Amino acid sequence: MFVTHELLRRGAVEERAYQVSIALASLERSTLVVLPTGMGKTVVAAMVIAEILRKRGGKILFLAPTKPLVEQHASSLRDLLVVERIALFTGEVTSPEERELLWRENKIIVSTPQVIRNDLRAERFSLEDVSLIIFDEAHRAVGDYAYVDVAAAYKQVPNRLVLGMTASPGSSAEKILEVCGNLGITAVEIRTEYDADVVPYLHDLTIEPISVTAPDVSKEIRKLLQVVVDEQVERLKKLGFLEGKARVNRKDLLAVGDEARQRLDSGVKDGRLYGAMTAQAIAMKADHAIELAETQGLGSLRTYFENMEKDATSKADVQFLKHAKAREAIQLAEATEVEHPKLAKTAWIVRDQLMAKPDSKIIVFAHYRGTADRVTQELARIPGVQPMRFVGQASRGEDIGLSQREQQEILEKFKAGEVNVLVATSIGEEGLDIPQVDLVVFYEPVPSEIRTIQRRGRTGRSAAGRVVMLVTKDTRDEVYLYSARRKERKMHQELDRLRKELKQRILVGEPGGETFVAAAPLQRIEVLRDQARKDSATVLQRPAKKGQTTFEDY
Repeated sequence: MFVTHELLRRGAVEERAYQVSIALASLERSTLVVLPTGMGKTVVAAMVIAEILRKRGGKILFLAPTKPLVEQHASSLRDLLVVERIALFTGEVTSPEERELLWRENKIIVSTPQVIRNDLRAERFSLEDVSLIIFDEAHRAVGDYAYVDVAAAYKQVPNRLVLGMTASPGSSAEKILEVCGNLGITAVEIRTEYDADVVPYLHDLTIEPISVTAPDVSKEIRKLLQVVVDEQVERLKKLGFLEGKARVNRKDLLAVGDEARQRLDSGVKDGRLYGAMTAQAIAMKADHAIELAETQGLGSLRTYFENMEKDATSKADVQFLKHAKAREAIQLAEATEVEHPKLAKTAWIVRDQLMAKPDSKIIVFAHYRGTADRVTQELARIPGVQPMRFVGQASRGEDIGLSQREQQEILEKFKAGEVNVLVATSIGEEGLDIPQVDLVVFYEPVPSEIRTIQRRGRTGRSAAGRVVMLVTKDTRDEVYLYSARRKERKMHQELDRLRKELKQRILVGEPGGETFVAAAPLQRIEVLRDQARKDSATVLQRPAKKGQTTFEDY
C-alpha cells in the first residue's frame, strides 16, 4: 500500500503508520523528529512539504549541513514530489545574483544554512513567503551554527512552521530543549526501532559475530610493544599524570595529551609538560601498532612502521623507533608473510554470499584506509567479485582521497550492479545515499553505538539483511563489540527516559502501542513482530478498502 497525495508521485511513498502519524503531528505545530538512520526522515519531510504546498502554498526551505547531503535531499525530493520547481543552493554552485533569481522562481529551495544566512544578511531575499523550514541534522542548532541565525530570522514570520530532523538528539533533555528553543519548535516526536508502531516495518536482520584468532606472531609483537606502553605510563606517573589509574587505556592517554597541551597553551612554563607530551605520544604510537597487529594485520602494521621511518621528524617518532622492543617488533613484522585471518575470512564470506545470491550488493566496512586497500585487492582476485574502495576526500601523502564526483560515480556503479562490493571507511556510514544492501561486513567492531547502528542500517531496509562482524579473540575487538552493545542499549533507555522528562516541559507525541522496555529488547521485537503478523492476517480477512491510503484515512 502507498500513500497518495496530489503532490506525491504515485507509488513513491510506502504506507508506514509511524511516518504518517509523525507527518500529521508535524503539520499541526513546529516539531523536532527523532528517528534512527534508515527509518525515513526524508519521507516524513516529503509528506509534510506536499500538504503544506497544497494547503498554504508559499515556499519551502530545506536546509542540510553539507553539500553532499543537500544534493542527496534535492534528488530525493524530485523522486518523491510532483513539483518541478526545486532549486539547489550552495556557495560553490550558484552566484548571489543567480540565487536571487532562483529564490523568486522556485517553490522548494534546498541549501546549506551558511548560504541562506549570508543572503539574509545581504538582504537578497527575506523569509516572509516561506511556509516551512526543514532543518536536517537539527542537533547542530546550538552555539553560533548558521541554523540558529536562520531560525532567529524566521521567528519574525507569522504562521511559520518548522520541522527539525535528527537521529542523534543528545542524551539530555536540556540539550534537546536548547535545540527546540533555538529553532522555535514546540513539540517532539521520538521513535526507536523497539516502538510498537515501528516494528512491523522492520525487516529481519541477522547479526553474526564470527570469532577469529590472531596469528602467533601478532601476539609476540603485542608483548613487545606492551613493554613500550608500560614504560611510558610509568614515566607519565612520575611526571604527575595518571594518578590512581591501575589500568591505563587509550582514553586515559588521550586525556593526558589534552591536559598537558591545555596547560602549555595557558602559559604554564614547566619543562616536565614537554616530557609528558613526548611520553604520551610514544605510548599512543605503540598502542596503535598493537591494535594494527591484533585486529588489522601485519601488512597494515608494516605500512605504519614504514611511514613512520620515512617521516620520523618528531622527538616521539625518533625515540619510539630507537626503543629496543620497538625495533624487535618492527623486525618481526618485516620477517613474516603471515596475514591476519580476517582477510581470508572476509573473502570467504563475500564469495559465499555471491554464490548463494549472485546479484547481491555487499558493503565491507574497515576502520583504516590501509585495511580497505588490502581487502579490495584480496576481493578483486575472486571471480565474479567487482570490489571498489570507497573513502573520503582527504589525501594523506600517497594515499589519495576521492572527490565528491568520484564518490557519486562509484555509488552509481554500485546501484547499477557494475560494482557489487563497496569496501568503505567511515564515509559510507552516513550522509551519502547508499542503496539497500544484502550483506554488511564489519572488518572490526567499532565502540560507538551510533556508528554501529549506521553501519548496520545499510542493510535490512527494504528486505531482510545480514550483518557479519569479525572479532579477534582476546583483543580490543571484543571490548569494542560489547561496549557498542552496552551503549546502544543505554541509548534506547535514554530515549525512553527523555520522552518522560520532556513531557513535563514540551509536547511529546506518543508512538502507537507501548514504548521501549529495558528488559530483553530483541525478544520484545520478536513478540511485536508476531503480533504484527497476526494483526495483518486479521486485516486480510476484512473487506478490502478500494483505492490507496490518503492522509484523510488517518
